[in-house]
Amino acid sequence: MTNDLIAKAAIDRKLAEIITSVIEGMGFELVRVRLMAGKATTLQIMADRPEGGIDVDECGEISNAVSAVLDVEDPILDAYTLEVSSPGIDRPLTRLKDFEEFEGYEAKLETEEPIDGRRRFKGVLAGVEGDEVLINVTEGTIGLRFDWLSEAKLVLTEDLIREMLRQRKAAETLDEERYDTIEVDRSHEENH
Repeated sequence: MTNDLIAKAAIDRKLAEIITSVIEGMGFELVRVRLMAGKATTLQIMADRPEGGIDVDECGEISNAVSAVLDVEDPILDAYTLEVSSPGIDRPLTRLKDFEEFEGYEAKLETEEPIDGRRRFKGVLAGVEGDEVLINVTEGTIGLRFDWLSEAKLVLTEDLIREMLRQRKAAETLDEERYDTIEVDRSHEENH
């Protein structure tokens, strides 16, 4: 498995391997998996549609399917709560392709080790070059190796909200067209 921010800890990577095929088989993508151990253990799964936009019912379906697989595989020793959520507008950027997709939007990046004395970078994403993520910061454009990153997420801006609303509207229109087709097919059958 390639080094990515979907799963950083060893247990998260093991869980990602188990969960990914289930989620992809249902037509979704795994955005992130985190096993949070505190007073209670919580397994947080973030999923999305490849074209964006996932609803509460779909999160429920994923939760049921993942629970069934984890019951069999049983990788988590403690009792745990499973949480499946959508990435939200200020989503984490966990794959190299996310940095290409959201080029031009503001993001906050954090590195494992200090780079020139700093670990936090905030600026506008400027795409990807090889295995480097480009970001426009005050000093100019800098390239950070993807595997240096420990955390990356979009910053909630008006531009980003506008784009997400536009995408949501486009997805809803697509759904309506699908629904219309089904309706037409049904009436066609009734006439024969």
